[in-house]
Amino acid sequence: MTGALLGLLAGLGLLLVLTGVPLGRRVALEARVLPYLGHGTTSAQDRVRSLAAAVGQRLGGGRTVAGRLAVLDPGTDGSDRSPGHRAEQVLWACAATVLALVVAVAAAGGDPLAVLAAMAVGACAGVLARDAVLDRAVRRRRAELVAELPAVAELLALSVAAGENVTAALERVAAGRGPLCDGLRGALARVRTGTPLLEALTTLAGRWQVPPFTRFVDAVCVAVEAGSPLAEVLRAQAADARDAEHRRLTEAGGRAEVRMLVPVVFGILPTVVVFAVYPGLAQLQLDH
Repeated sequence: MTGALLGLLAGLGLLLVLTGVPLGRRVALEARVLPYLGHGTTSAQDRVRSLAAAVGQRLGGGRTVAGRLAVLDPGTDGSDRSPGHRAEQVLWACAATVLALVVAVAAAGGDPLAVLAAMAVGACAGVLARDAVLDRAVRRRRAELVAELPAVAELLALSVAAGENVTAALERVAAGRGPLCDGLRGALARVRTGTPLLEALTTLAGRWQVPPFTRFVDAVCVAVEAGSPLAEVLRAQAADARDAEHRRLTEAGGRAEVRMLVPVVFGILPTVVVFAVYPGLAQLQLDH
């Protein structure tokens, strides 16, 4: 058991070393431009900041967590919910540490090195598991937003074509259900407090970070500022959103089809072969 835990720790260390090797890594634009501007050398503080930013992007730093939480609750920027998420990470780490301690004591018989290694691995696993759950919830919410966007865009186009202005059309559409309608209601609430409509929509798109919705908001802003026919723009955006959703569903179906081959090839097909060949083999043994 001790050897297995030491091997696991050595493998994790080797994985961290390999991920830090700059092979095949694209050089950032600032790293290519700064030497020509006379700032080719960076201080140790800048290196530490860049390293902390890279670790935070991979493991869930403060800004990354705040951005993910803002997707789930677009009414805030996510910073006020970050302490609660950190507290949940601590609880998950404590639970995973206790579970790893129990397993290590039962398997290794109280070996101190094995127990300490298991507790460290359990704490890291608990923190990463809570972050993975949050990441999965964010991906699910963004998928829901993309799925609702075509219907919302078409309803907006119908309302604008019927003679309503953008704010009234958004209020009519936001009366529905779903995360997109909830976000639009929050944006309209900020509009009632004095925030310009386009600014509220742009802020909402920046918090969600959903490319189809961002393109939709940009098209609406351009149409309103330029005085273009808004109904035609909304219809075009609805068609683009439906095409994007069709492509996404086609790609998801292709991946699901590949995954469905796994039980067929490794489960059903061998069973059919066994049932087809075994009677013949049994008959041959009886003949001999």
